[in-house]
Amino acid sequence: MVVRGAPAIGITAAYGLAMAARQKANLVEARAVLAKSRPTAVNLAWALERVGKSVDWEEEAVAIHQEDVRLCQRLGKAGASLLNGGVLTICNTGALATGGHGTALGMVRSALTEGRSVHLYALETRPYNQGSRLTTWECSREGIPCTLLADSMAGALLASGRVSTVVAGADRVANNGDTANKIGTYSLAVLAKHHKVPFYIAMPMSTLDRQCPDGGHIPIEERPGEELFPAQLAGVQVSRGQGGWWRQDQLVAVTRCGILRLTSPPPTLSPGGSVKRGSGPRTTSGCRRLSLYGKLFQYGCFK
Repeated sequence: MVVRGAPAIGITAAYGLAMAARQKANLVEARAVLAKSRPTAVNLAWALERVGKSVDWEEEAVAIHQEDVRLCQRLGKAGASLLNGGVLTICNTGALATGGHGTALGMVRSALTEGRSVHLYALETRPYNQGSRLTTWECSREGIPCTLLADSMAGALLASGRVSTVVAGADRVANNGDTANKIGTYSLAVLAKHHKVPFYIAMPMSTLDRQCPDGGHIPIEERPGEELFPAQLAGVQVSRGQGGWWRQDQLVAVTRCGILRLTSPPPTLSPGGSVKRGSGPRTTSGCRRLSLYGKLFQYGCFK
């Protein structure tokens, strides 16, 4: 997991394919290796296809990178007004996970730039600790007010009333709105629903898989079980026991569990990526959260 974060994975794949072409490598093999590296993030396949269809691969890779920065900035600006007070997030969705600025964390950045009073609560995001290792690092570098929490404290924090909004990124969103994100996001969504706290998914359109009908068709990456067990914890050897382990990197939050409310039928998208009138995800108030350059799914049924 040298590169993580769906937008960053797509950007890296684009540069990787361009570098393979420059080095006159076997492009069929290079593309196959890149395509299999991180199966859940649809940005990977999207970037490889886009580069492969272009005339100048290096120029296209740079364009994908620069475009992602602009889209994240637009997404952040569009979502900034949704944030005020305590904001709870999971994993890392900042500049380290994208081309720059970030998706969910980009919303926080934009909100603070607009002068809004926002305090970020970041879950550690075990077992790889993207929240404690990466999100808190970005916040400390930029002076973003941030409190690190153990994953198991999310429920207590939501019950305390300190959080007004939960926001997360996504690795892939199916055409019906089913969302795959870091393991732990589903539990967080259920807790947000219980405590009637709005929950948002912040993502660029490259994360939407129009060919995937629902969450059941999203490939889920399973990470090595050893990631659950650091060699030493506070100087004490950790025992793996006899029961084995199960380690998924993502989990799908599906509509049939009442986590996401969409219009019916699912959003209809034109080839250019625009949304046909009257379609797309809506909140309970009927406000559409889908645009060409970035989208926010609001779990409106939580209100």
